[in-house]
Amino acid sequence: MSEKIQAIRGMHDILPTQTPRWQYVENLLRRVMGAYGYQEIRLPIVEKTDLFKRSIGEVTDIVEKEMYTFEDRNGDSLTLRPEGTAGCLRACLEHGLLYHQTQRLWYMGQMFRHERPQKGRYRQFHQLGVEAYGMVGPDIDAELILLSYRLWRDLGIDRTLRLEINSLGTSEERSRYRERLVVYFKEHLDALDEESLRRLETNPLRILDSKNPDLRAIIAGAPSLIEALQEESRAHFEGLLSRLDRLGLPYVVNPRLVRGLDYYSRTVFEWVTDALGAQGTVCAGGRYDGLVEQLGGKESTAVGFALGMERLIELLLNSEALDAAADPDVYLIAVGDEAEALALILAEGLRDELPTLRLQMNCGGGSFKSQFKRADKSGARWALILGESEVLEGTIGVKSLRGESEQAVLAVGDVSSHLTSLLQR
Repeated sequence: MSEKIQAIRGMHDILPTQTPRWQYVENLLRRVMGAYGYQEIRLPIVEKTDLFKRSIGEVTDIVEKEMYTFEDRNGDSLTLRPEGTAGCLRACLEHGLLYHQTQRLWYMGQMFRHERPQKGRYRQFHQLGVEAYGMVGPDIDAELILLSYRLWRDLGIDRTLRLEINSLGTSEERSRYRERLVVYFKEHLDALDEESLRRLETNPLRILDSKNPDLRAIIAGAPSLIEALQEESRAHFEGLLSRLDRLGLPYVVNPRLVRGLDYYSRTVFEWVTDALGAQGTVCAGGRYDGLVEQLGGKESTAVGFALGMERLIELLLNSEALDAAADPDVYLIAVGDEAEALALILAEGLRDELPTLRLQMNCGGGSFKSQFKRADKSGARWALILGESEVLEGTIGVKSLRGESEQAVLAVGDVSSHLTSLLQR
């Protein structure tokens, strides 16, 4: 007997019992995107490696250690997308979507990073990405944060998430701040761990984001980036905060929030939770005004966020309503050759008349007892019953599977209107 082949470590199947949650969340995301006037864009999962090196930064953890990169048969270096922003912007530039235009876009799909698999962190994972181009002021930053908050509120998880926000300023402001930060951390070299020593030479701002508890005191004493902001960046940040204040949206200004990608500037934010252990960031984003020019476009502004679908689904694990939403409304039981043949015709007719009806028909035969067991296991609320006597009399039985009501017998022609009334209860 051949050895069974299993899924690649860190890449998971989403089974039929799990997909109802995904479908529920995906449908809600689509509805909210439409409510804010954002349009869907669908992107390749493979891009040229240079796209990510130029956008994310060659000295980031993603590019240095986590990307799935390979050469194709033409010798070109290609990479499975580790994030969506670079590909979205590449598509906009390639198809002229940013020339004298503003854009509000969203996408959803798989991303890939070769990380150590753990709860909430996988090698193949799913993200929703939202991007807005060509808008300068803090109003669009506020809109994106409010859009994300509406998602949490509509999903009923807004009380489990908190908003942390910061400003990274412009690249020039960060460069000056970086020099101050390096001087500060060099005064504490003996206390830095191996990863922080490496980052000191490549990306010292990432030390501020270290999860090492032994570095908390040193990080707390580091110079604040917000204090290094010039007038324009400070006004942008204060403008964003004032808008959130007027809408009553609570937030925490976290001066140590830096994000892991090189392209961010000015606004950065995260929605975090304490309900998922170490992997507490559910959604993160901010501005990346310099990225358009960095990838070959004319100078423009850009802002966006991405949320991790797996972590979002994990927050919804206790919702029974999501599971019930995918169960069939009706299970059609048919016993006997003639009943089985009529059941097919009846089922198709009901699906034509009631397009929203979820009807599952028994297939594969079986006694009344075995079919009722299948009906109950399906989660359906009602069973339609066709046997030899019903076929002869032109009737059909209707039985509640989740209540105490007695079985009814109806003329076949009355089934559609009866089901309509049941579904409205």
